[in-house]
Amino acid sequence: MVKYNVGDSMTKIGIPKALLYYRYHTLWETFFTKLGCEIVESEETTKEILSRGTNFAIDEACLSYKIYLGHLESLIGKCDYILIPRIATFCDREIVCTRFQAVYDVVKNTFRDRDFKILDYNVDVCEGFSEQDGFIKMGQELGKSKKESLEAYIYAKGAMDAEHKKQIKLQKEELKKDNIKILLISHPYNTYDNYVGKPVVDFLKSMDCTIIYGDKVDREKARKKAHKLSPTLQWTYNKELVGAIEMYKDQVDGIVIMSSFPCGPDSLVNEMLVRRIKKAMVTLILDVQDGTAGRETRLESFIDIIKLKKEEEHEKSKN
Repeated sequence: MVKYNVGDSMTKIGIPKALLYYRYHTLWETFFTKLGCEIVESEETTKEILSRGTNFAIDEACLSYKIYLGHLESLIGKCDYILIPRIATFCDREIVCTRFQAVYDVVKNTFRDRDFKILDYNVDVCEGFSEQDGFIKMGQELGKSKKESLEAYIYAKGAMDAEHKKQIKLQKEELKKDNIKILLISHPYNTYDNYVGKPVVDFLKSMDCTIIYGDKVDREKARKKAHKLSPTLQWTYNKELVGAIEMYKDQVDGIVIMSSFPCGPDSLVNEMLVRRIKKAMVTLILDVQDGTAGRETRLESFIDIIKLKKEEEHEKSKN
């Protein structure tokens, strides 16, 4: 395998702006920058990126996976490597969606006729593959020593943790606002995607709602809280969102659950939430269709019902 010496010329690392990017971008960008690499991110999601990704994906792939393939394809020829992590397990009795476990192999087979190099790392704690070891391996592949790679990883991990704690702190201030507060339960790759989740976020804000994000939460505490609702829930990322509901539900006026079609873990978990959470709630399923009118009508009705309920409660408190 060809190794690039980042000391001779700045190696370009391509990062698709999709899927796990919205959870790990600070970790990735800080690590590679620390090693002297240049980061090349794909553009924001567009209809064209989704369309191209859909052409590469199998019919059963979820919307988020189709978007990812479109982003990845857009980076081919623009960088020395494209980062493609494989995430399987973080601890015993927990897994992540099989899409994240299979992404490396899917990309290798889907784009087998295209000339590009993959930079990958494997996180599968149950099989003895840690995140730290994976990052050291990447650093060494880029021509750095084990010591340099470890130092860059520790620094990047600290930067990511600090950024996440900052987000949680800022969200606590948002909870103090007096307007309607909506807890948005959705994977970050849906929530923060310019084409998929941003229109929903923007519409809720236009309705004078404060949005509380389910991913901005102490993840370890959230996973423990999730056990209250389902002691057998295995999917780590879903588990964190479920725990976020337990942590925030008494501080918000309603919950919006947003999923991409046809996500297997979400379809099962969402059904459980609808049955077990006693709170005003609406579920949005996002697909490849462009239309937003029906979605906005549902959200507008949902917010109107919450407003009416709050007005009734206010009148009762005066009497």
